[in-house]
Amino acid sequence: VFMAFEETGADLADNVASLGFDVGALIAAGKLLIDHVQLERSEVEEAGEYDLEGLFIRLDYAITSIGAKRVVLDTVEALFAGLPNPAVLRAELRRLFQWLRDKGVTAIITGERGEHSLTRYGIEEYVSDCVIVLDHRVTDQMSTRRLRIAKYRGSSHGTNEFPFLIDENGISILPMTSMNLAYKVSTARVPSGIPRLDSMLGGKGYFRGSSILISGMAGSGKTSVAAHFVDAACRRNERCLYFLFEESPEQLMRNMLSIGIDLRRWAKKGLLRFHAARPSLTGLEMHLAVTLKAIRVFEPRVVVIDPISAFASSGEESEIKAMLVRMVDFLKTHGITGLLTSRSGGGGDFDPERTSTEISSLIDTWLLLRDIELDGERNRALYVLKSRGMSHSNQVREFRLTDDGVQLTDVYVGPAGVLTGSARLRQKLLERNEATAARQQSEHKEIDLERKRRALRNQIAVLQDEIGGAELESTELGRQRNEKGLSAAEDRISMGKIRKADASGKADRGSKTERNDEDSSGKKAAREGNGQGGRGMGAATLRRRSNAKVRHGAR
Repeated sequence: VFMAFEETGADLADNVASLGFDVGALIAAGKLLIDHVQLERSEVEEAGEYDLEGLFIRLDYAITSIGAKRVVLDTVEALFAGLPNPAVLRAELRRLFQWLRDKGVTAIITGERGEHSLTRYGIEEYVSDCVIVLDHRVTDQMSTRRLRIAKYRGSSHGTNEFPFLIDENGISILPMTSMNLAYKVSTARVPSGIPRLDSMLGGKGYFRGSSILISGMAGSGKTSVAAHFVDAACRRNERCLYFLFEESPEQLMRNMLSIGIDLRRWAKKGLLRFHAARPSLTGLEMHLAVTLKAIRVFEPRVVVIDPISAFASSGEESEIKAMLVRMVDFLKTHGITGLLTSRSGGGGDFDPERTSTEISSLIDTWLLLRDIELDGERNRALYVLKSRGMSHSNQVREFRLTDDGVQLTDVYVGPAGVLTGSARLRQKLLERNEATAARQQSEHKEIDLERKRRALRNQIAVLQDEIGGAELESTELGRQRNEKGLSAAEDRISMGKIRKADASGKADRGSKTERNDEDSSGKKAAREGNGQGGRGMGAATLRRRSNAKVRHGAR
């Protein structure tokens, strides 16, 4: 039973239709009864003591007619608008609550806030079992609805304020402070979409269900890295939800075509859904409520928030951090891989890089993009600041945006520091030219050395030929001396025979021993002539001795 004091049943049906409620169908099914009680101040006249007996009778009939278990009175102030006596008012309010309790129905009674109390009359909250306080506040021109349970008898309940959202699907609320750190983790890995980045992350990419932060200056390529991750997830047939706070979905899809990534096809297939809004549209808590509701509805495996630094104008830094903590906890609790981008170097009171550092305890993998300006040229570099649970590279890679997507190349690290872009190419060209010159110089030296080897080998061959000729000449001279010595000896013997020096024809040379010695000397001279090869000592000695013998024989 819904008893309304300020709007008719038709008006109520039309208004709640925007929340997705079909009042007509509920009434037709006998599940809902709307009773509009019209109370005009001009029609109220005070005569005797005031009581709510008429209301009790009307409510009892409505409850009995459809067997209702729930009753709504909207709003209770309308019942006592014309009563100036607060004592009677308090007594009747107490009697109304007791009557509803005796009927065994769950009753929701709406009331307006008082100046110094939760309700206008200051008694409703005391006689109620549960008091829910709704608040709609505006901060820096941004409004946020909040809910707080001020009282709930017999139950343990949260006492903090929680943002809630009213939209076409009714009311949604998330009690963020009830989250704990008991969520499960996965050892599965998901590729980043950039092969060399996967190599830097242990060769397999991110952990599924982890949180990833990509920070860098404007234009450093954060969105391009996020687009690669989304494209890789959609290729695995996984749903992706992309939250944009600085550009429209159409602009993002057009821009990513310049690096060869077509996100439009995934959006057409229903694997990719965008949610774009300006950060100034609502407050931080409302943004959080909208984000979490969209995640519940779409049930993605990957969520991208680009960028979180866009919330700088939506609240204080501590509030932004609190919202991000709740968001990351929600993603991890549901096993969703979340990728957040953050713009650094923005200046002002809000420092996104410092905020990123403050939420780093929630971030599992942190990629940092840097701009390197050298020789009038601006280049990008990427390195892994941290990545929990995996062995990751600590090297800096040059970050290049090409027609085929993001490419990571090795930077040059030398005495002059880190070189990227044309400076790196120039240094590599210089090193290649130096290596070529050194190789050519080595080849020239080798050619010269080989020429010297050949010349020396030729000289050695000439000398060897000369030595061989000299040896042949020496041998020939020795042979000739030997022959001359033998011929001279034979001539002497013949001469002795001709001269008839003795009866036997032998020269009278004295004793036999002397003749033997002479014969031995002649033979020795012949041998020396053969062995010494040209020194001629043996032949000369032989000739002198032969002449002496001739003279001796003549005597």
